[in-house]
Amino acid sequence: MLRNTSLILCLAVAALIVGCANGPAPPPPDTRAADVQAVKDVEAASFKDLASKDDNWVSYFAEDASGLYPGAATLNGKAAIKAAMAPYLADPNFSLTFQSTRAMASKGGDMVYSQGTYTMTTTNPKTKKPMTEKGKYLTVYTKQADGSWKAVADTYNSDSPM
Repeated sequence: MLRNTSLILCLAVAALIVGCANGPAPPPPDTRAADVQAVKDVEAASFKDLASKDDNWVSYFAEDASGLYPGAATLNGKAAIKAAMAPYLADPNFSLTFQSTRAMASKGGDMVYSQGTYTMTTTNPKTKKPMTEKGKYLTVYTKQADGSWKAVADTYNSDSPM
């Protein structure tokens, strides 16, 4: 009888210890500031490549990214986005600068959006002279399985009246 009581007491103590050890998990670390900085670095590199007309600019997009650009249907996929930008990159007057004005990361550490302004110079198709456009952009990035950040949705529009 004493043996059974000791066994029950030991099992009760073990259950209590296991129950206390399996308390609520600590919250994951807040990586939002680091995630925003990582995306700002990716964004700066992609704009630098785009401005220098380096084809590497498209590598910053996810394979299934969407481009939502003025005067065009939704572009689905990295190849479609690259094809849509080809005429701009072929333009000898093409130049692009940007300024990120806001970026926010999800608490889950898997998504960041960035918005800002841009200035783009292209050749006017009618006058054949350079023309400059100012506008704003919004890009959504997601963290990939390898830890890199890729654009999954990208849009921009001009500040000029329609």
